[in-house]
Amino acid sequence: MRAIRRALLIVLGGLLVLVLIVAGGGYLWLRGSLPQTEGEVRIAALEAPVTVRRNSDGVVRIQAANESDLYRALGFVHAQERLWQMDFMRRTASGRLSEVMGESTLGLDRFFRTLGFRQLAEANIATLSEPTKMALQAYADGVNAFLATRSGPLPLEFQILRYEPEPWSPTDSLLWGRVMALRLSENWRDELSRTRLAGRFSAEQIAELWPAYPEDAPITIAGLDSLIDQSVATQLANLLPPSLQPTGASNAWIVGGKRTVSGSPILANDPHLPLDAPGTWFLARLEAPGITLAGATSPGVPFILLGHNQTVAWGLTTTHSDTQDFFIERISPDDPNQYETPEGSEPFKVRDEFIRLSGGESVRLIVRETRHGPVMSDVIPEGSKDNNAVLALAWPALRADDATADALYQMNHANSWGAFREALRQFHSPQQNILFADTAGNIGFMAPARVPVRRTGNGQHPVPGWSGEFDWIGFVPFEELPSTSNPRSDLIINANNRIVPEKFPHLIAVDWPPPYRAERIESVLAGTEGNHRVTDSLILQQDIVATAVERILPRLLAVTPNEERSREAVSRLRGWDRQMHRNAPEPLILQAWIWALGQTILADELGPNYLEFLDGGIYTVERLIDNGSKWCDDTTTDETEDCDTQIVRALDVALDHLTERFGSDMSAWRWGKAHVARFSHPLLSRLPVLRELFTYSVEADGGNDTVNRASPRLGGSPETLFEDVHGAGFRAVYDLEELDRSRFMIATGQSGNPLSPLYGNMALRWRDGQSVSLAPGSWTLAEQLSLLPSQK
Repeated sequence: MRAIRRALLIVLGGLLVLVLIVAGGGYLWLRGSLPQTEGEVRIAALEAPVTVRRNSDGVVRIQAANESDLYRALGFVHAQERLWQMDFMRRTASGRLSEVMGESTLGLDRFFRTLGFRQLAEANIATLSEPTKMALQAYADGVNAFLATRSGPLPLEFQILRYEPEPWSPTDSLLWGRVMALRLSENWRDELSRTRLAGRFSAEQIAELWPAYPEDAPITIAGLDSLIDQSVATQLANLLPPSLQPTGASNAWIVGGKRTVSGSPILANDPHLPLDAPGTWFLARLEAPGITLAGATSPGVPFILLGHNQTVAWGLTTTHSDTQDFFIERISPDDPNQYETPEGSEPFKVRDEFIRLSGGESVRLIVRETRHGPVMSDVIPEGSKDNNAVLALAWPALRADDATADALYQMNHANSWGAFREALRQFHSPQQNILFADTAGNIGFMAPARVPVRRTGNGQHPVPGWSGEFDWIGFVPFEELPSTSNPRSDLIINANNRIVPEKFPHLIAVDWPPPYRAERIESVLAGTEGNHRVTDSLILQQDIVATAVERILPRLLAVTPNEERSREAVSRLRGWDRQMHRNAPEPLILQAWIWALGQTILADELGPNYLEFLDGGIYTVERLIDNGSKWCDDTTTDETEDCDTQIVRALDVALDHLTERFGSDMSAWRWGKAHVARFSHPLLSRLPVLRELFTYSVEADGGNDTVNRASPRLGGSPETLFEDVHGAGFRAVYDLEELDRSRFMIATGQSGNPLSPLYGNMALRWRDGQSVSLAPGSWTLAEQLSLLPSQK
């Protein structure tokens, strides 16, 4: 209750500030937080003048006389447009949110303090190459130059929370990579989920919740539960907010020159993340002597993360590999400050953390670490009390010598596919599928990372840490990681599908995401023989054909409906064209049916936790009903229900829900009425007065398994069911014949300032599949800001 009261006080205090601002005519004053886009600004750190041009969308072109000034200018611009987003990221990663948001974020701070991201980043700096350190320092100088020269007020979020940002440092930029690694790594939660199910259900039932990868699907390159407190496992798995929870999905493909009209490769990429405002990405073109870069930056980082230089273009998808293990560490019976190892008992490494709350008081956190990693069960206050064992997390991203920042710098500078591939040698975490092509016509794929080699085991469950039997004994050598170049098919496709065949010599993962999007992309691109264009890839990124429904719809339609409205729903689905169009009723009917079926089958056994197993949607449900699974039986009744009974029952539940929300006229139902992409702000969208003002919403096409990924919300309040919460925040198609003909789009807008007209101005164009150019001609009519060195 104290946390709730404190959070309310913060909200009320923020609202009071807002009322005073408005009452005093402060709106005009707050508009002074918008960036200066014309004129001159003098910056002490600059070596030479820099030109910053912004077009009508706020997309920037930065031209500098040297590379270090290029990074300084990018830091300056990022701070102008996204300062609070940058500060929120570093506070989150450092475990310092409670300083400004109060006790309501204490659990999150405990989590990140235990991971130790801040200490890792501080140690990481010394291990990086000099060019990378130069880029990080120059970028920090640019951010701090903005803080030193700004004349207007700080953005609205700072006013509500009543604090000012601290100076930026190179360490802060490295935190971004650790947070992204956490967002793109999900095995730790799967291990906790399996642990919570062990002892309650059979191994066969548990396996059905993680469906086996189909044998004919695309391949990119062809008893311990009693030691773990189940409530702790549940709390730990559900601690992160939706924006930080592990999620994956992205599309990337390369059509080689033999298949294109131009004779040069075309590379398409659309990484998928939670839909937030401001979004993750910021478009920029960066130019200095010897280097030209264009694509997606992310505020807080000095590099182009997704894009192209003069000769190479690249895109990323998440591998969904297993690079995380929970080790169960047994406490020494003789000394609670020690844990057991193969060589005997060893003391925990211990450090004290003091988390300051916004009211001024501090909360002490004792962080313990074993030879495997930090003790994550200590995150939950009661997590390790009176227990004989604790959970420690092993993860390559928790190493201080991570060189991924060096890899990004070298990727930006690679002048051939060979140099680009060599840059990936330093790409340590998280594991990503990286597709790349160059202007010479080469195409390639690699999944670089530190992938653990286990002495034994497959990484699916927490394992004993005291025996050494499951220890990591090294990492897969770089030369043996999954890769291919210039394949005979002249096609490379990945949509988070399995990347290696069953007989691959190293364990990459046991569980793989569904192959549906890859199957659709493959079927479309298979017919490209010298006729593929950039526009074809742009169209494919917007594809909303639900090929996945063929896996489940025949089974659903085989049952006999028991009432007239059910028969109408079945009739509509029989005649449906399989397009997840926002103006059609059929996608809404099908999605509601699958949602209700998952709930009907799983909720009786799993309670509210059933939702985490519906993340796969059709992928999970199709296996359960095809196998006549024991999950179909309703354990709350005396009868034994079969899957047919539950399919019919679920349709009734789905239609009841839709009728209550949208009326009884099925012909008037529309997928887009429920499937709304709502770009929520992490602070403003939580405040009653500001929620509607600063939350952008657009009706969306697509679904969880379409190429145009638009994952629906499957939990929460009934009125928010099926909202579009996860999709392509960035899209790009690269033309390797002429890279300036490449096309780009982000989901919201360039500005992170809610008062800016550029805060959400791209949302509708993003939804409708439009794109922008980052070629020099895009800034013919542009605002120009000159950044000048301070006069000596």
